[in-house]
Amino acid sequence: MTIFFTAVVVFDGWLDGSLTASAADDRAVQGTILYVLIALLIIPAQLELSKLAAAKDLKIFTPVSITASILFAGSWYWPQLIEIPPQVYLFFLSAFVLLALLLYQYMRYGTSAVFANCGANYFSIVYLGLLSGFVLAIRIDFGLWPLLMFVFVVKSSDIGAYAIGTPFGRHKFSPKISPSKTWEGMAGAVAAAVIVAIIFARIFGIMSWWLALIFGLCFAFIGQLGDLAESMIKRDAEQKDSASNVPGFGGILDIIDSPLLAAPFAYLFFMFGS
Repeated sequence: MTIFFTAVVVFDGWLDGSLTASAADDRAVQGTILYVLIALLIIPAQLELSKLAAAKDLKIFTPVSITASILFAGSWYWPQLIEIPPQVYLFFLSAFVLLALLLYQYMRYGTSAVFANCGANYFSIVYLGLLSGFVLAIRIDFGLWPLLMFVFVVKSSDIGAYAIGTPFGRHKFSPKISPSKTWEGMAGAVAAAVIVAIIFARIFGIMSWWLALIFGLCFAFIGQLGDLAESMIKRDAEQKDSASNVPGFGGILDIIDSPLLAAPFAYLFFMFGS
């Protein structure tokens, strides 16, 4: 999966000119292939989230939630084509999506559980659509190497946490949400994230080594918090995994949970720190 994702991002950069040093080679529209990949991941992720919601008697309107999530994910992509600021795109899209949810609720379920259903749907759209939009925003505004740095740092923290926490973990990090997470595992997450961050920063000239150290430290924790956020949802639904579509991982949600929550914070870091 790592090789595939890297290949997609690099190929995307080659297509739109981001791999070259000359700004003249950059195309007006950036990140098309990455946006397609994100959209394809949103579909099964929304279906998984709808099954978790169903365990709590909540209805996810998948035709609306999938479409809206894909549109939200393109908050930085579509303004490249229609030439409006991403903020304006988001404001109008938010209003139209709310209207679509209310109409769907009325047509299918009437006045039953309006708050619960519409609230759950908007949560799913923000969680999968808006947050993944920041992944694409990093790619469009800062380039493919900062995007790869962000994703590799967050996922390497997962690997470090598992590698150290499994054999050496003794002190629970969050026993109410995820009893398997330990402070020893968190130390492994920080070490792996810092090493990967410094390597990326030095090789590709993204930021200074000391900023990379801070980046790795921060996103080791933020990435683990993203994992805990999804664990809260699964625990509430009394499910171990979001699905069983990906052997060894569970579902798509179990793979993308940590980068999702971390993406807006990474965008801010690159905005002010690089």
